[in-house]
Amino acid sequence: MKTKYLWISAFCIASLFSSCKKYLDINTNPSYPQDVKAELLIAPIIYQMANGYMQDSRMMNKFTQNLLGASTDLSSFIWERHGYPVESDVGGVMWRMVYYDHGHNLRLMIEDGIKNEKYEYAAIGYAIKAWGYQMLTDYHGPVILDDALNQDLLKFTYQEQDEVYAKVREWCDSSLFYLAKESPLNYSANLNSVKGDNLYRGNKDRWRKFIYGLKAMQYGRLVNKAAYKTNYADSIIKYVDLSFASTADDAGVKFAGTNSSNSNVVSAEFGFYTSVYYNRAGLPVLRYLTGGLRGDPIEDSKESIDPRLSRMLNFRPLDSIYVAGTPLVSNTTVPNILGVINVNNEYPGKYIFKKAQDFPIMTYAQLQLIKAEAAFIKDDKATAYEAYIRAIAGHMDFVNKYAQAGNSGETAITQADVTAYLSSDEIPQTAADLTLADIMGQKYIVQWGYGALEQWSDIRKYNYDPLVFRQFVQLQASQLEYQKYSYRVRPRYNSEFIWNSAELEKWGGLEPDYVTKPVWFVLSDN
Repeated sequence: MKTKYLWISAFCIASLFSSCKKYLDINTNPSYPQDVKAELLIAPIIYQMANGYMQDSRMMNKFTQNLLGASTDLSSFIWERHGYPVESDVGGVMWRMVYYDHGHNLRLMIEDGIKNEKYEYAAIGYAIKAWGYQMLTDYHGPVILDDALNQDLLKFTYQEQDEVYAKVREWCDSSLFYLAKESPLNYSANLNSVKGDNLYRGNKDRWRKFIYGLKAMQYGRLVNKAAYKTNYADSIIKYVDLSFASTADDAGVKFAGTNSSNSNVVSAEFGFYTSVYYNRAGLPVLRYLTGGLRGDPIEDSKESIDPRLSRMLNFRPLDSIYVAGTPLVSNTTVPNILGVINVNNEYPGKYIFKKAQDFPIMTYAQLQLIKAEAAFIKDDKATAYEAYIRAIAGHMDFVNKYAQAGNSGETAITQADVTAYLSSDEIPQTAADLTLADIMGQKYIVQWGYGALEQWSDIRKYNYDPLVFRQFVQLQASQLEYQKYSYRVRPRYNSEFIWNSAELEKWGGLEPDYVTKPVWFVLSDN
């Protein structure tokens, strides 16, 4: 696996997955100190946010049809069929991220931050911990919580999502507490460097907004709960308003892009998206960008009233037509999201897929649409419509930022382009005309390419409803591995099915169709 930073053995306690006694003995040796500086841990920890999330996004992109494959290898369709490869750790990278790559390193960073009054590091550590467990539980369902990182255990107990959600909120509040404290010494030089905070460069205000955004995102999962309309929707609106004010606040892990080890995790230089298994845009985003939000998409389009089409997607070089992939088909004539290899034998990259781009973790446009959804459901259409329009304008800014970077030659989306689009038939012209499908269709466009887990969570919480996701390609039961859509991914194979299978059995995890069981946040009971 390519990695930006070497794993520093002096900082690593035993792996959660093996509890190796010899390794523990080594780490009690003074030559391998466990009192380490937070300054040395923060950069690789933040890097893993992008690396772990991106690798498992490849699977979720197939569930959501964001990105599909162009392979004649039928085994590549297993995720598009909402199944999984047996006896494989593919799809288990966030599990490793939370319990190993972050794991004790993140614990040590927080402890050093508190003990030695480096409060920025403690705050950032708690924020990352909250984010990591939120992503993990929404991906897998029940996960290891209280038993995590316990070096005295060989077997680990799972806990349900409601308990994980509560702990995430607790860690969010711990982060806010330490963000409010002032460190006696100034750590800004380290934080504002490539060896420091590669998300926000130590900007405490933006980390505070990130925490509020994470809280909004969590409550946004709960549309089926009885308290959503009466309580959670108001919390979402409150937290979004406390969160990102514009695209300038977007959270993106920074990459220099000078070589394979420091390049954007979705770029060709990093390597994973050069595989034909993962690098074709799916039909839904193309259809949404070519008239499919409110009407019928224009087939074989060469242009669109939506100015994002040409900045986000590549056309087919043969005829300059925009085409996209269909699930369970070898989409060999669909353009690669990375572009066509140039005379320098390099993929040029496009949009977010360039080697020196930030990898988005959370965005302003995304959060505004979470707010729009909440306001819509609580029957405040005026607030919903305002957030909806702000999200579209914000995403136009986002697209400009990414499309124009790196001497791409892309022309900027102008205000005239935005005005024309907002005045088109694709956009409701009044708050009264706004629908849930309008909101979720725009959110699909906004999150395309980076927001895999939020997108899959949206689709799951509405149970793959074609009335909400108008352009999602509905599959027949016979096309699905277990005759139903997936709602969770199995835990990491080697650590859990080999070493912790008795606990998995309690949750039905040894049943082949475990992946089709709805996770807690989808259910209507509390």
